[in-house]
Amino acid sequence: MPAIDASKLPWTSLGKSPESRRAMIQSTLTTNPTLSLAETIVCNTFQEVESVALARLPVPAVAIGPLEAPKSVSSAAAAGHFWAQDEACLRWLDAQAPGSVVYVAFGSLTVFDAERLQELADGLALTGRPFLWVVRPNFADGVGERWLDGFRRRVGEGRGLVVGWAPQQRVLAHPSVACFVTHCGWNSTMEGVRHGVPFLCWPYFADQFLNQSYICDLWGVGLKVCADADERGVVTKEEIRDKVARLLGERRSRRGRWP
Repeated sequence: MPAIDASKLPWTSLGKSPESRRAMIQSTLTTNPTLSLAETIVCNTFQEVESVALARLPVPAVAIGPLEAPKSVSSAAAAGHFWAQDEACLRWLDAQAPGSVVYVAFGSLTVFDAERLQELADGLALTGRPFLWVVRPNFADGVGERWLDGFRRRVGEGRGLVVGWAPQQRVLAHPSVACFVTHCGWNSTMEGVRHGVPFLCWPYFADQFLNQSYICDLWGVGLKVCADADERGVVTKEEIRDKVARLLGERRSRRGRWP
């Protein structure tokens, strides 16, 4: 397992709520002793990326990942999605050059404030690359469709596409996708690794910081974004632009060596 700062352990990264931290610690204390009672542990991972961690579990572990819904599952509800997937984004990807698109998705729980959302939007525009950005209905506090419509007009559909929800595994498997800007949720981590897409890591809470350590420090398939040094703690548009350029520059220099 990768080294991780103690301040980034899952139970210390649950925001400012003492109740949330207490519930996480209690869950850990309750769950861990039951592992010794099991004959086998089934894990959502795959052997090639976590062999050392799996070997350290107190009972035999079976890695069943990577997981993907079969093609016969057509509805969003049946496949476990919270929102309807925008299949049109796949046709938009078809029209983009291979290895050119920045894919941006922060899962089902992360919430941005207006300032961080604006920096992210401006950063994507500054990359000079086409981008596919997933902005679910409750993604940003105080920002609605009017703001999104204005942003769409500013960048133009040929340059950037904003959708409410995307078929992520099919997006990551698409040859036009160059990198994945992500919150480092475990499902997103497994999906990105499976499809060999390099990560720009932007974790928010719980296990996402540990997942970032795996991606950047152990597997070497991504970079971390850094918030600015002032009290706002905001990831700036310049940081986003520069890290995307660096990530894709490293991908070109390591072509054929990314997992």
